[in-house]
Amino acid sequence: MIATASSTKLKIFSGRANRPLAEGIARALSQSFGIPVALGNINLGNFPDGESSVRIDEDVRGRDVFIVQPTSPPVNENLMELLVILDAFKRASPARITAVIPYFGYARQDRKDAGRVPISAKLAADLLTTAGANRILALDLHAAQIQGFFNIPVDHLYAVKEITQHVKSLNIPGSDLVVLSTDEGNVKKALKYQQRLGGQIAVVDKRRASAEETKAEHLIGASVEGKTVVMFDDMISTGGSMASAIRVAKLHGAKRIFICATHGLLVGKAVDNLKDPAVETIAFTDSIPLAKDKAEKLPNVKVISVAPLLANAIRRIHEDQSISDLFKDEPPAI
Repeated sequence: MIATASSTKLKIFSGRANRPLAEGIARALSQSFGIPVALGNINLGNFPDGESSVRIDEDVRGRDVFIVQPTSPPVNENLMELLVILDAFKRASPARITAVIPYFGYARQDRKDAGRVPISAKLAADLLTTAGANRILALDLHAAQIQGFFNIPVDHLYAVKEITQHVKSLNIPGSDLVVLSTDEGNVKKALKYQQRLGGQIAVVDKRRASAEETKAEHLIGASVEGKTVVMFDDMISTGGSMASAIRVAKLHGAKRIFICATHGLLVGKAVDNLKDPAVETIAFTDSIPLAKDKAEKLPNVKVISVAPLLANAIRRIHEDQSISDLFKDEPPAI
């Protein structure tokens, strides 16, 4: 197939945070365009004092540039590298620069909920814009309102289809399925999956035992006794909430337990918290690379690729097509 003007104008570059995902996006775009789409040439390193070093090794003038870089741990290092990459491209005169951020760090502090604290999510948004991003492509933001912190367009993708497809492949009968929300704050996400998968829904009831401790012992909603329980979250960080939900599900007689999350941060004691023989499968997307040592300790992990989803969105942005069409069959918002 002859290369089109559209496909030759498109350039994909990757930072060091998740190059395998960027390579998967390039492969998916190659299939979509029918011609090879390779990652662009960029030299990334560090100066002796640790500062990020960036050099773009090809002409990008007038091109539509997409930079793939999740700001996952080490967050500060990956965010700073992305900022320096953006600045380098801004000075190389492309037609447009889109930062593809499969995982957006600094999302937890999205409001001032105490005195003398920052709104770090807004600061990160300002830094990305100032560095040179003309557009942001994000996946499953920790809080959807973060889109409003940017003064540039933000396309917010969801991995709900990919995760739902994984759960459907488990062939769990609807009469046997209970979607379990790990806490009250996660109910909307659980309902969204329950609408797609069927079955019933239950919620772990967390009660504060003290200023520093919460206890999760009770369930609200459907009974899980003798049932298959599936739990969903946007990310698993330390795994503490998920570990509590696993314990409650077992306490109430769940027959089988499955876990799904978009972003597998797995920091702190996460591996120990999730290493429960009652959990048959833990599914994460590849928005964040899973470290080899963690994969070895959690052999029941299943990685779901979001490269085709991101590639589809990139092509639509590049060709000025609707992104919302990707989610036409979504259940109505709750």
